[in-house]
Amino acid sequence: MKKELPIALSNRHIHLTNEHIERLFGKGYKLNKLKDLSQPGQFASKEKVDIIGPKGELKGVRVLGPARNKTQAEISLSDGFKLGIKPPVRNSGDIEESPGGKIVGPKGEVEISKGIIAASRHIHMHIKDAKKFGLKDNDIVRVKVPGERGLTFDNVLVRVNENYALEMHVDVEEGNACGVKNGQIVELVE
Repeated sequence: MKKELPIALSNRHIHLTNEHIERLFGKGYKLNKLKDLSQPGQFASKEKVDIIGPKGELKGVRVLGPARNKTQAEISLSDGFKLGIKPPVRNSGDIEESPGGKIVGPKGEVEISKGIIAASRHIHMHIKDAKKFGLKDNDIVRVKVPGERGLTFDNVLVRVNENYALEMHVDVEEGNACGVKNGQIVELVE
């Protein structure tokens, strides 16, 4: 049996705490949903911020909701060059010893001392999918992308949760390297 799943490209974005949302957009501010994302309960908001580093800035970085317990920006390695920082490749939420920067919104700004990373490639998997594929949370697998520029991604983290929908996430640079499109079917080859 082939173990197939959809893949999606993740562009630069930021997750903010409620405190930082209020400092950037105003007291009592709530994010406004632009569209739902593939993971249940997650959404792209209408709000955008600028991220400023020692050498440059990224304008119009989309804020994803809902609010999180840690502020975290997920950027590409090329974005890091533009900012003048070296974002470590990390699993979402692992922000210790990562670089920070200034986040600027329409009503204020926030200086973070850590929280800018390049997200590790990963698969969101519902418990039922994990059982079907014979996998568990935090397994590391390989995924084959077919096509003219096809390749095999090594070191893909499996994240299992009852609230997840089956989908692999790679950043835009990784996706462009193999010519993958959102929703394309790839194969888990372990």
